[in-house]
Amino acid sequence: MKIYKKLTGKKVLITAGAQGIGESITKHFIDNGAHVAVHYFSSANTANQLVEYAKGKGQKAIAISGDLTKEDDANALVKKSAEALDGLDILINNAGSLVARKLLNEMETEFWNKVMDINLTSMMFVTRAASPYLAKNINSSIVNLASLAGRKGGHPGSLAYATSKGAILTYTRALATEFGTQGTRVNAVAPGLILGTSFHDTHTTKESAAATISGIPIQRAGNAADVARAVLYLASEYDGFITGATLDINGGVYNM
Repeated sequence: MKIYKKLTGKKVLITAGAQGIGESITKHFIDNGAHVAVHYFSSANTANQLVEYAKGKGQKAIAISGDLTKEDDANALVKKSAEALDGLDILINNAGSLVARKLLNEMETEFWNKVMDINLTSMMFVTRAASPYLAKNINSSIVNLASLAGRKGGHPGSLAYATSKGAILTYTRALATEFGTQGTRVNAVAPGLILGTSFHDTHTTKESAAATISGIPIQRAGNAADVARAVLYLASEYDGFITGATLDINGGVYNM
């Protein structure tokens, strides 16, 4: 693992930081010396294990539960995180879900709104609450988790999800412009097929995964660590002139 020494002592909030890609991101930040606030919705055991792992290395850590589609929960998450870590340097907006596959002609309005709330509105809530803390630092950073689906439109049944993830790409560019003057860089990553996560275990069949892998130039699916390493790079101070960018992590199946 590459060690980013400038992340040592940084105070990081990771939403949905206790499962799948989020768990790997949290672990990578801990291994690079950061203090972490681990948000979770249902993965309490893993969140607490990550906290103990960080504390075992002499770093500050806290696990905080919450439904980020609720404004009050999002505000409380940020406040508790900043209090526990004595500030915030980095925000990783990782929370999101496909929820289910539904075509447009079978989609209820409530389902559409639910997906948008989980993937997009929750991100706005958390970022808005975190902004004053991030603005106190000369160098602060936000990394948003988008998706290859936001680039290509996704597989059938992922219309709402793909639309929300595409919006995150625009949200990232707009926020980079808005936050530039306060010293906060804002970037995104767009993972492709990342196996070994609950997302694809739930929503991707083995046949679909095999078909996707056959079209990937490097002939393999990604894993959570592939994404975590990219997130750490964007969050670190090594890339101080990069903002408003999206890093595609898909093995070359989509590039531009």
